[in-house]
Amino acid sequence: MLAMIKRNLLLYFRNWSGVFFSLMGALISFVLYLIFLKLNMLNSWSHVPHATRLLDLWLIGGTLAITGITTTLTSLSQMVIDREKHVTADLQLTDAGPLRLQLSYLLSAAVIGVIMQVAMFAIMLGDFALTDHVTVTISQAINVLGLMVVSALLATTVNAILIQGVRTVTNLSKLGSIVGTAAGFLVGTYIPIGLLPTFAQYLVKLTPGSYVAALYRQLLMDDRLDTIFRHAPVARLNFEKLMGIRLDWSGLLTPSATYHIIGLIFIGAVILTVGPTWAKQYHQRRRLRKQ
Repeated sequence: MLAMIKRNLLLYFRNWSGVFFSLMGALISFVLYLIFLKLNMLNSWSHVPHATRLLDLWLIGGTLAITGITTTLTSLSQMVIDREKHVTADLQLTDAGPLRLQLSYLLSAAVIGVIMQVAMFAIMLGDFALTDHVTVTISQAINVLGLMVVSALLATTVNAILIQGVRTVTNLSKLGSIVGTAAGFLVGTYIPIGLLPTFAQYLVKLTPGSYVAALYRQLLMDDRLDTIFRHAPVARLNFEKLMGIRLDWSGLLTPSATYHIIGLIFIGAVILTVGPTWAKQYHQRRRLRKQ
């Protein structure tokens, strides 16, 4: 299985154009913020102290969630390519077997998701450090790195469900375009969640990536929110709700509740992704033993 993971990693990073386009959704979010959204948002929140740094960190959180979604989907395209070229059938005949083969695709996609999130985090933080003097503490950086692993694993399993019925690279490219475009809206980066219509807000809450984005924003912004809104708790709640820092389900979710939701989604996605392959392999082994 390690050999398969290494193979998938090499195939992904050797394709420089593929790496770039897998980051397109995240880069679009970043560039749109710098060129169009930042000034408008600053005008709306000009009364908030240090609004520039606060909004920069808000953007980083959303863009990291997008990065996890799009890069893992692009990495999983190797599964579709192998399926279309009938390479999968040959690989399943090796010692790895169908289950380990599938796990190798998932694990390599998760590793790629983490690496690309680290790269985007470094790019964005470096830019904002130079222009707006944005900094993060060592503990924040460590917590964000841990969340990157969670984000990559969650995005990988959810994307694996999306591509289960995809049999050709052409159809996968179409799916990738849709996901890349929609991700920025569904994690509340192009438009803050609180400004969306009610129906759109429900769609956001049904998107796993929005919970990851909320956790990123909490990790990066909580210290500053504590200082800025120290004497205005109601204003802080309104700000968090409007900007999607905490999602609202009959009240704003706590970090632990958000992690619980992510955990449940992840477990369900793993069952739907790996479960059928495991069940098929289990029944095949039972038949062989009876023979």
